[in-house]
Amino acid sequence: MTVLKCIAVDDEPLALKLVETFIEQTPFLQLSCSCDNAVEALSLIREKQPDIVFLDINMPNLTGMELARLLQDQSISIPKIIFTTAYNHYAIEGYKVNAVDYLLKPFSYEEFLRAANKVLQITEESSNHYQSIATDDEFFFLKVEYQWVRISLKDVLYIESLKDYVKVHLVDSEKAVLSLISLKALEEKLPSTKFMRIHRSFIVALDKINTISKNSIFIGKTEITVGEQYKEAFKTIVDRWLK
Repeated sequence: MTVLKCIAVDDEPLALKLVETFIEQTPFLQLSCSCDNAVEALSLIREKQPDIVFLDINMPNLTGMELARLLQDQSISIPKIIFTTAYNHYAIEGYKVNAVDYLLKPFSYEEFLRAANKVLQITEESSNHYQSIATDDEFFFLKVEYQWVRISLKDVLYIESLKDYVKVHLVDSEKAVLSLISLKALEEKLPSTKFMRIHRSFIVALDKINTISKNSIFIGKTEITVGEQYKEAFKTIVDRWLK
């Protein structure tokens, strides 16, 4: 059974305790930790790498919404966010930061469970995608809508992350392949001798790189920035090429 690690964040003790109780009574959820402020939560998310964060919005110093925006800019695996708040006017903002759901206080266990099940469904669908990717070094399969599409490694130019999806750009094809899978999951299945992640949103085919500059590469006319986190590893590859 899939078990999802959770962090609960709320500055109201009673509200925090309620979420903790709901998590503990849900078989597929596991409470990693909880805290009463978003600043501490950011550190815990980096350390614990949870699957879900149940996140209050109105908190001092750093709000839950501000934390969610910060996570979008981090080079870490971004957890699914379920907002918990007493104010309904944040709903639109919540979806802008890709929140899975928005629970309006006071919410019932039924409402909580419905939101948690959304994350479980997304996680299991994504897992089914990458577990079925072929391990053959010459090709892999991706699920595109309701069918599986075979993609030859030699045809891949670069792969772009679009939140919960990846966009695979191919040689001699104006239309990219879009699939519901995380970039991290796909990266783990690709041969590291042929592909490299150079940015939190991009994996590139090393043999398709045409030009290398100080902070970016070109594949055809497409420029892709080398992220700060990936510069050292990419430099090692480049140095090997230039020897």
